[in-house]
Amino acid sequence: MITIAIDAMGGDFGPTPIVEGVVDALEEKSFNAILVGKTEEIRHLIPSKYLKSITFVQADDVLTMHDLATDALKRKETSIYKAVDLVREKKADAVVSVGHSGATMSLATLRMGRLKGILRPAIATLMPTATGKPSLVLDVGANVDCKAEHLVQFAVMGEAYAKDVLKVKHPRIGLLSNGEEKSKGNEVTKEAYIKLSKLDSFVGNIEGNNIFDGSVDVIVCDGFVGNILLKTSEGVAESITKIIKSNIGRSPLAIAGAMLMRRVFKVLKKQVDYAEYGGAPLIGIDGCAIIGHGKSNAKAVKNAIFQAINFSNSNINEDIQVRLEQLKS
Repeated sequence: MITIAIDAMGGDFGPTPIVEGVVDALEEKSFNAILVGKTEEIRHLIPSKYLKSITFVQADDVLTMHDLATDALKRKETSIYKAVDLVREKKADAVVSVGHSGATMSLATLRMGRLKGILRPAIATLMPTATGKPSLVLDVGANVDCKAEHLVQFAVMGEAYAKDVLKVKHPRIGLLSNGEEKSKGNEVTKEAYIKLSKLDSFVGNIEGNNIFDGSVDVIVCDGFVGNILLKTSEGVAESITKIIKSNIGRSPLAIAGAMLMRRVFKVLKKQVDYAEYGGAPLIGIDGCAIIGHGKSNAKAVKNAIFQAINFSNSNINEDIQVRLEQLKS
C-alpha cells in the first residue's frame, strides 16, 4: 500500500485543514499516512476509526512562510525536513506539503536527489482549458534562468507526466513563445525549438492565447515566465468572479440572467479553483513531492494526496530516464 508523508504543520491555517484533508482522503482511498508535526496538536483532530491508517512522527520545529528557504537545510527538526527525509529513507513513497514552497522544493531536490540525467527539476501545474481537459505547464517557478537543454528536459518530464499520471495517450507539447513561427522568441527558445523538434510529440511554438484553448497538453517555459503566467491566471479568475458579482445586482435582468447561468458559473469556479488540483508536483527528483498552496483547505489537501498517490503508482520516473536516453541516441 502507498505511504504518504504529510507535513501537518506547514500551512497558513495550522494543522486543522491539513488533518481534515488527510481524513477526507482516507475516507475515499486506501493508503498509509504519516503525519509529521507536533503530535499533541494533531492527534486529537483525528476520528479514532482512522488512527489505524495513520502514523505520527514528532517534529518540534516548524518552518514558517517568513523563514528563508535556505534555513530549511539547517533546521533538521522541522516538520518539512523530517517529512522529506521519510521519502529519502524509503519509509514513504511521497511527501505532501502546503507549507513553505521554496523550502519544500530545496529539501526535496537536495535530500532526495535528482533523477539520473536531470539537470534541474521543475514544478508543474494544471491549467483549465476550453475543452474541459487541463493542460500541464512547467516550469512555474523552480528555475528562473534556463538554458535550452533545461527546456527540452521540461518537455520530456511533462510528456511523461501527461502519459503516466494524466493518462493522455499522445500528449502534444508546445513551447511558449511570442509567436508561432520558429524564428520567434529569444535565443534560448529558438535553440530549444531546434532541439525539441526531435520529439514526435512537439507541435511547435504556442502563444499566450493557446494556453487555455486546449490545443496542446504540455506547455513548456522557464520558471520566470511560468510563475508570472500562474499568478496572472489566478488574478484574472478572481477578478472575473468579482466583476460578475458586482454587476449582477445592478438590474433585475442581470439577476435573472445570473440565476439561469448559475450552473455555468459553478463549472467555471470549479475549473479555476486550485483546490480541485491540490498541488503542483516537483518533477525530476528521485521520489515524489507535491507542493500545495499555503492557503489550502481540506479539499485541496485531499486532492494533493490523491496526486501523490497517482504519481507514486505510475512509472513516470523510469519513463523520464528512458526518454532521456532515447534523445541522446
